[in-house]
Amino acid sequence: MGPELLCPAGNAEKLRAVIGYGADAVYLSGKRYGMRSACDNFTEAELRDAVEFAHGRGVRVYVTVNILPRTREYGELSEYIKFLDGIGADAVIVSDIGVVSLVRKLAPRLGVHISTQASVVSAEAARAWHAMGAERVVLARELTLDEIREIRENTPETLALEAFVHGSMCIAYSGRCLLSNYFTGRDANRGECSQPCRWNYTVRRVEVTEEKRPGTMIPIEETEAGTFVMSSRDMCMIEHVPELIAAGIDSFKIEGRVKSAYYGAVTANAYRIAIDRYLSSPGGYVFDPALLTELESVSHREYCTGFYFGPPNSGANTVSSGGYLRDKSYLAAVLSYDESTCTARFMQKNKLCRGDTVEIVSPGSVGRRFSVGELYGDEGEPIEATPHPGMIYSAAVPFPVRAGDIMRSV
Repeated sequence: MGPELLCPAGNAEKLRAVIGYGADAVYLSGKRYGMRSACDNFTEAELRDAVEFAHGRGVRVYVTVNILPRTREYGELSEYIKFLDGIGADAVIVSDIGVVSLVRKLAPRLGVHISTQASVVSAEAARAWHAMGAERVVLARELTLDEIREIRENTPETLALEAFVHGSMCIAYSGRCLLSNYFTGRDANRGECSQPCRWNYTVRRVEVTEEKRPGTMIPIEETEAGTFVMSSRDMCMIEHVPELIAAGIDSFKIEGRVKSAYYGAVTANAYRIAIDRYLSSPGGYVFDPALLTELESVSHREYCTGFYFGPPNSGANTVSSGGYLRDKSYLAAVLSYDESTCTARFMQKNKLCRGDTVEIVSPGSVGRRFSVGELYGDEGEPIEATPHPGMIYSAAVPFPVRAGDIMRSV
């Protein structure tokens, strides 16, 4: 049995996307108590529907309750824990020891996963959480593969190890950052991070010294794009699936609840393909560069491998320019496909014109390319282009597709 593929679900659309493209489990949040208030998140009614939808497809649901709650919040939090237990959530992701105790008391059936916010970096810490009732720890991102392997060798099999393998990295240790609160009054440790580490700071070249270390100069300099000494690159471990499995990681976690449904679908698909190919033939596995090309198609910062192969060198894990790299546009979602006419119906996301070259991404395969011929509106009328998001239209596709498949630019 291979590792679990755990994917982000910031709203119902993203939930359906990652499940359709191969997630074994999803993590999401209600409107309170989660560390990502910037995404849509789920009302209680939507949480109930999400659990039902996922469980109907054999997918597990983990709900983030990983803020650091104040004393006055425990009354309402208690009712929320009971609600999550009642709707059948598989586990809660928590970082506060008080919340762990509360969950174990109120909902013994509900699984407890210790968040990366808890900074688990040793087997001793992992065993301590396990003794308190945790069935899983999400390891700190600052660990190397060798350190993870050592933790696996010194923890019981009944404790699962989860680790991030793809997505945004935080410049602060395991996400515990005070910059946002300092600059904007928005508490990063309560899900409201304004990401000041990503801001473009303008300075001239200076050298900083510390009073007890005379002669040790720390340069801070600006490039033409600006100064990004705190902005980390994104993690991408798609080329290292065999090493991640060998280290004993039970769950591969993709970051990105704030990202788009397209991001979720493509990242889930790429890692699903890599995991399945490796498991089907470990001895003959060869990495397919097309999978990295798939991940280059989503909005991302420059990629790196985080701390997995040792502490990053100075500058090796920070971006050289601000903003995201965007390669391909999400053009439409397939609604249906008629095999007799080889025609698909689409819902538009971005503008498409007759004659454009596009790709279709289906679960289990990389992008398949074709040139768009005639376009027809939902009433069957010929059109030259799709004028507005949400429009329904039809076009011939030279290979079978299915509802939920994605059309993108090339």
